[in-house]
Amino acid sequence: MLLKFAFKDFIDDRKFKNTTQKNVRNYLTLLGEFVNYCTDNEIVNVEDIAQSHVREYLMFCQDKGNQAGTINTKLLRIRAFLNYMVECEVIKNNPAHKVKFQKADVKIDVFSDEQINQMLNFYRRVKRRENSYVAYRDYMIIVVILGTGIRRGEIIGLKWSDVDFENQSLSVFGKSRRKESIPMTMKLTKELRAYQTFCKQRWGSVNEYVFTKRDYTQLTENSLMLVFKYLRQKMNFTNVRVSPHTFRHTFCHRLAMSGMSAFAIQKLMRHQNITVTMKYVAMWGNELREQNDKYNPLNNLDL
Repeated sequence: MLLKFAFKDFIDDRKFKNTTQKNVRNYLTLLGEFVNYCTDNEIVNVEDIAQSHVREYLMFCQDKGNQAGTINTKLLRIRAFLNYMVECEVIKNNPAHKVKFQKADVKIDVFSDEQINQMLNFYRRVKRRENSYVAYRDYMIIVVILGTGIRRGEIIGLKWSDVDFENQSLSVFGKSRRKESIPMTMKLTKELRAYQTFCKQRWGSVNEYVFTKRDYTQLTENSLMLVFKYLRQKMNFTNVRVSPHTFRHTFCHRLAMSGMSAFAIQKLMRHQNITVTMKYVAMWGNELREQNDKYNPLNNLDL
């Protein structure tokens, strides 16, 4: 089967299975690069792809400067594509299965209290000075992520009907495509009530969506990323990336540092697999620090 037709068939299959638009775009970009690489190297049929071709492509990406995490993501996309070819009986075995993932350095950036206050104070000043809806909206986006660990796509799709002020909870469609409930603290509940009142006064009515663009239409993924691009430029932090995911990591970091159990963190972060949660707990949890303070061999030495 011609590779270009197989690639199109695979993308159509992902769309038919209602894969998120974000994942479809990732396949088009990351898997598309592999297809182009094969074509440039005169590999035109799916049946001609060998383990060596996959490995050589990933080495090519490495030489271009791709980090281990990016290379592993590309390998996952290639494996998914070739698994589909096996399902369609185009090939008997997936040649990418024997290609190993690269070992990646585990470093997860989080914000310090000083950085968080710096960002929030920036938006407070702009809002007071200009009575700016955009500054208040961006301030609240940060507050909501820090208070719930909500994901980027969930921010965009959040509706006022999803906010239960009485029971202090948010409802979102998570990665599992299921409606999930997230508890809110009293502080976050009060902040959202005040923001809703501001929106009513500003626009004369409340939009269906909690966060909107300047023209009061639903926020898009691109417009949300522009929010963080602008904030990144204003803050100019050198040791941490200003992004929605960094705020989510910060939420998880504070839970782990507080001593919260891995099970509770998993529920709040809505990780499908607790091994993901354990990665954070192992990195940040305070249990290891407490055990070290108690049993360290230096404790019994007269120094």
